[in-house]
Amino acid sequence: SLGYHLHHVAAYAEARACFERALGIYERALGPEHPDVATAVNNLGSVLWALGDLAGARECFQRALRIDEAAFGPDHPNVAIRVNNLGGVLQDLGDLAGARACYERALGIDEAAFGPDHPNVAIRVNNLGGVLQDLGDLAGARACYERALGIDEAAFGPDHPNVARDVNNLGLVLRALGDLAGARACLERALRIDEAAFGPDHPNVATDVNNLGGVLWALGDLAGAKACYERALGIVERALGPEHPQVAAAVNNLGLVLRALGDLAGAKACYERALRIDEAAFGPDHP
Repeated sequence: SLGYHLHHVAAYAEARACFERALGIYERALGPEHPDVATAVNNLGSVLWALGDLAGARECFQRALRIDEAAFGPDHPNVAIRVNNLGGVLQDLGDLAGARACYERALGIDEAAFGPDHPNVAIRVNNLGGVLQDLGDLAGARACYERALGIDEAAFGPDHPNVARDVNNLGLVLRALGDLAGARACLERALRIDEAAFGPDHPNVATDVNNLGGVLWALGDLAGAKACYERALGIVERALGPEHPQVAAAVNNLGLVLRALGDLAGAKACYERALRIDEAAFGPDHP
C-alpha cells in the first residue's frame, strides 16, 4: 500500500524501494512463478517506466505476462493488464506495431470479460487511440478517445482523473486535426481536473500544461506557451530529477518557443541539455 501511495504522489524512487522489497518477500515466500509475484513485478515495472528505465520496465512486464499466462491462460483480465503495460513501454521505445498489437489484444480480452462499456475497456481504447495517432490515423484515434471519454464520464462523472486523461488525449488529436479552439477547451478542462485531483505539482499536471502550451503556441500566444513550458519543466524536474527523459522533452519544448521568440542563445542551451539527457537515457541512435 505504501508503494502504491508513493507512486501516486510521484515519489518514484521511494516507490521503487517499496516494490523491490515486496517482490523479494513474495519470491521467497511463494516462489518465482506465483501470480502475486507477477503483480509485484508489474508494480516494479510501472515505477521503472516512470523513472525512465524503459528496458527494465519492459523486462518486468514481459515476466509478469509470462507468469499470468501460465497461471490463468491467455484470455484472463490479468493478462490484459500485463499486455497493456507492455504495449505502453513498446510505444515509448518506438515499436508502434508491437504496441498496437498489445493494445488490441488487451482490448479484446477486456471487452470479452467485462462488456463494451467497462472502465477497463476505456483504458484499452484510450491507449489504442494513442498508438493510432502515432501511426498517423487521426480519425481512428479521435474515435477511440471519444469512446473512452463517453465510458469514463458515465462511470465516474465529469471530474475524475480518468476523464482528464481522455479529454487531454482528445485535445491532442483535435489539435492535430486543426481544431485549435476545441483542443484548447479540452486541455484546459484536463488541467482543471488534474489540479483538483493531484495538486499543482504532479506530473499529470505537467503533461496537461505542456500540451496546453503547444496549443497556445499554435494560436499565436508565445508568451502563454513559454509560461506553460516553464511550469511543466519545473514540475518534472522536481518530481523526476534533472536527467529524466520527460525533462528532456520539456526542455526541448521550451527551446522551441524561445527560438520563436528570438532568444537563440536560450534555445541553443535548451536543445543541448535535452540532447545530453536523451543520449544518456537512450543512446546516440534512438529516434
